[in-house]
Amino acid sequence: MFRSRAVSHSSRAVVTGAGSGIGRAFAIELAHRGGAVVCSDVFLDRAEETVALVEDAGGRGRAVRCDVSEQYEVQELASEATRFFGTSPNLLINNAGVGAGGRVVGDIGFEDWNWVLGINLYGVIHGCEIFAPLLRTEKRAGIINVASAAGFNSAPVMGPYCVSKAGVMSLSETLSAEMAGTGVTVSVLCPTFVATNVARDGRIAPGPAEFATRMAERGMAPDVVARKTLDANDRGRLYVMPQIDAKIAWHARRFAPALTNRGMAFSSRIMGAEPVN
Repeated sequence: MFRSRAVSHSSRAVVTGAGSGIGRAFAIELAHRGGAVVCSDVFLDRAEETVALVEDAGGRGRAVRCDVSEQYEVQELASEATRFFGTSPNLLINNAGVGAGGRVVGDIGFEDWNWVLGINLYGVIHGCEIFAPLLRTEKRAGIINVASAAGFNSAPVMGPYCVSKAGVMSLSETLSAEMAGTGVTVSVLCPTFVATNVARDGRIAPGPAEFATRMAERGMAPDVVARKTLDANDRGRLYVMPQIDAKIAWHARRFAPALTNRGMAFSSRIMGAEPVN
């Protein structure tokens, strides 16, 4: 049964990385549910395109440029959202993320580590730290952090990405416990492959990039992921795994960790990951 006052309906939502993919799908789905949405993205033109789609779907939208790796920009995002809504937001979706991979630890380089962790992990940290006090003032509110199945089933040649998503999972679990007894429900989304441009637009070596792109093309549609996740948050669920392979991987990691690690090592050879000499 849904709670009588689902947060996703008639919400005042802030969505980061709303310029494409899952973030755009969240914004449009929220509009279908009667919500108002602040659509933030590092590319303002993409955020504005999403706002047009939000308005076509019957919602209200505001586009805001925001680099979530910068604390002060997320603080300004919160201020802009409060001005737009005329009150505090009641739903935060920390979705902005980037992909990187194809090199083993030791050959990655600190530039890529800092880039991925700055957006994927610190972006979520900034969002939670800045928006949590606002959401606690609401009788019913929600936080959705977008992680990945890579957060609990770490794959080779994806070190920075896996570390960032594992951190998002840990933060979400901590925040969920801290929010117990308040009106704030925390959910962490852990999908496998979704039909987005993350692999294509990321910093991934050619061989693994081709593999990831092919798998993404066969992945779940972003609108389905968004709908399932919003419904799960309305139901009070912490972990959201919208695909069957994510659920299988979740249980495999817990009940057969050694076997799972051997499988990950085999996948590394399939993808042709080699150290740089």
